Amino acid sequence: MRLFAIRDYRHLFSAQVIALFGTGLATVALALLAYDLAGPNAGAVLGTALTIKMVLYVIIAPLAAAYLDRTPRRAFLVTLDVLRAGVVLGLPFVTEIWQIYVLIALLQAASAAFTPTFQVVIPDIVPIRTRIRAPFRPPRLPTPWKAF
Repeated sequence: MRLFAIRDYRHLFSAQVIALFGTGLATVALALLAYDLAGPNAGAVLGTALTIKMVLYVIIAPLAAAYLDRTPRRAFLVTLDVLRAGVVLGLPFVTEIWQIYVLIALLQAASAAFTPTFQVVIPDIVPIRTRIRAPFRPPRLPTPWKAF
C-alpha cells in the first residue's frame, strides 16, 4: 500500500484501470454493434474483429517496447488514451462492417502500445526502496554430509 502514497503512481495506476475498463467496454460495444450490423453473419464479423485484435496486440506490443526509449513517455501515454477515447466517440457513427474493423484495430493498437509503456514508466516514478520489499539474503547452501 506504500505505492499508493506516491502521487504519480496513483495517477498512473488509475489511468491504467480506467483504460482497461474502457477498452473492455469498447470491445463489447463493438461486438454488439457487429451483431446489429451483420445480423446472421455476426459470428464471422466478430471472429474477424477479435482476430484483428489479437494479431495487432502481438505485433504492436513488442514494437512499442522497442521504441519506448525514443519517445517522451508521458505524452505517448496521453496520446494513446486520446486515441482510445476517439474510438469510443466514433462508435455512434459506424454504419458499415469495415468501420468496425478499423475501430477495433485502432483501439487494440493503442492498448497494445499502452501496456509496455505503462510497465516501463513504473521504475521511473517509484523509488527503488519502495519497490524492494525484503532485504536480499543469499541462498543458504546445504551443509556437507559428515560421516560419523
